[in-house]
Amino acid sequence: MRRNAATSAIQLIRRGIWAKCCHEFGNSIHPFSFFISSLHISGHKDRRSSPKPRIDLSSINDADDAICLFRKIIRMRPHPSVTVYNKLFGIIVRMKHYSVALSVFDEMRQTGAPVNEYTFNIAINCYCLLNRLDLGLAILGIILKSVYKPDATTFGTLIKGLFLDHKVTEALKLFKKLLVLKTCEPSDVMILTVINGLCKAGQTTRAFELLHNLEKTRWKPNICAYTTLIEGLCKGGMVDDALQLLPKMVDKGISPDVLTYNILVDAYCKQGRMNDVEDVLEDMMQQNICPDIVTYNTLIEGYCVEGDMNRAWHLFLDVPSKGLERDIFTYNTTIHGLLNKGRYDDAWKLFNEMKARQVHPNLRTYNIMLDGFKSGEIPQALSFLHTMEDEGFIPDIVTYGTLINGLCRDGEHEVARDLFNELPSKGLQPTIQIYTTIAGSLCQEGSVEEAKVLVVKMEESGCPPNSCTYNVVIQSLLRINELSEAIPFLEEMCERGFSANVTTMSLLLDQMQGQHGNDMLMKTIQKVDPKYIQTRNSNAAQEPDD
Repeated sequence: MRRNAATSAIQLIRRGIWAKCCHEFGNSIHPFSFFISSLHISGHKDRRSSPKPRIDLSSINDADDAICLFRKIIRMRPHPSVTVYNKLFGIIVRMKHYSVALSVFDEMRQTGAPVNEYTFNIAINCYCLLNRLDLGLAILGIILKSVYKPDATTFGTLIKGLFLDHKVTEALKLFKKLLVLKTCEPSDVMILTVINGLCKAGQTTRAFELLHNLEKTRWKPNICAYTTLIEGLCKGGMVDDALQLLPKMVDKGISPDVLTYNILVDAYCKQGRMNDVEDVLEDMMQQNICPDIVTYNTLIEGYCVEGDMNRAWHLFLDVPSKGLERDIFTYNTTIHGLLNKGRYDDAWKLFNEMKARQVHPNLRTYNIMLDGFKSGEIPQALSFLHTMEDEGFIPDIVTYGTLINGLCRDGEHEVARDLFNELPSKGLQPTIQIYTTIAGSLCQEGSVEEAKVLVVKMEESGCPPNSCTYNVVIQSLLRINELSEAIPFLEEMCERGFSANVTTMSLLLDQMQGQHGNDMLMKTIQKVDPKYIQTRNSNAAQEPDD
């Protein structure tokens, strides 16, 4: 019975690996289909006379190289050691050619090539990464029916597969069951996998409870587990709770490292809590942990966002004195901050300085600089765009979005729309911000029908209008006194559950002057802002009679 079950499982895998991979992942393995289909036969051909080639794994640069080397070693008799096969198998996996790797694994088993627990673990990992947990579990069945025993890596990989398949509860149950039954010793990697999986699933409370419970056992969480939980708490907005883990780590004899502190610094910066950032930095210094360039970059960005450019600039200047080198992120962040404060000359000086220091600008750098051109500088912006292209950079949707916004700002609506219409030919999909800019531009030009068509097109393109779109369109119409055209957009905005912002309401109320008899307008305003009507009626009731 045991033998029949094992045989059935093997047959299932042999049928499933190639057939399913070809069907579901055909594009990624199509170039090797002929080779894989004929590999078993070629492996037996002229077996005795085949010379034994030299096995040089360092010569593998791509999947083709790996396949060619596999073709050589699979024909060698006796087979190379299992270590050689596993190394080759692992190289293919690291190239992310999971389907090809599984086909190689299948052929290894068919030809009697040596395999061990490590081989099976790699195969399970491939199935999990391809979201085929069912086949990964089938491999586990083969292991259980063989002379091999699943280890912590086997179960850790399956737990990761459960998390990837969004089976969070099942993953946690499996982990706890392993502890209770003492099936295997949970490794640091397995513990980290569970903590990370829970955090990514947004279940940081369960992750916190698990870590707390593990602290009471002999399977103590390490710094990676604590840091992962801290990151999960920070991403969930629970930064203060994350900070409380630091003294707890120290009490357990685990010293936080610079990565741990960088996560906290980043979280507090994102919340604009720069005073708390200073406290974290002070604690960091007390632990004799020096900030790295990531710390400085995060701080510079935090102060730039808060508008404290003087502090950001001081940190920028301080970087070299700490034995650190400014990188592309340091320059991009500082340049962006200078432009946002209107310090255009300083931004250009820094842009030229970074090139002189051999810190090569990237596409984001050019997009930041392009966004810094002031009103009336469209010719200079277009010239800069050509310079950017001459440097080998291909403009992306951010580049074109910046240009379109600048053109509309300068009243070059027709040029902006021409550029917008060219986007599909460049293989670019307009963002909702670009659609909104163009819709507002059409309304400003009085092309209301075209704006309506564009809003419909947004929906059809999978980029439905949002609150900002409606507010921009309505504001554009109200500014040119097209109240009757604005009302349908107001009604549609309300039906979609969006609200008028302060600017829209201000413009709308301006239209109320001399429109007290307009029942349609009153009904629309009541939908948009019921409180206004209540306040207006209350004030009217309190006015003394003449």
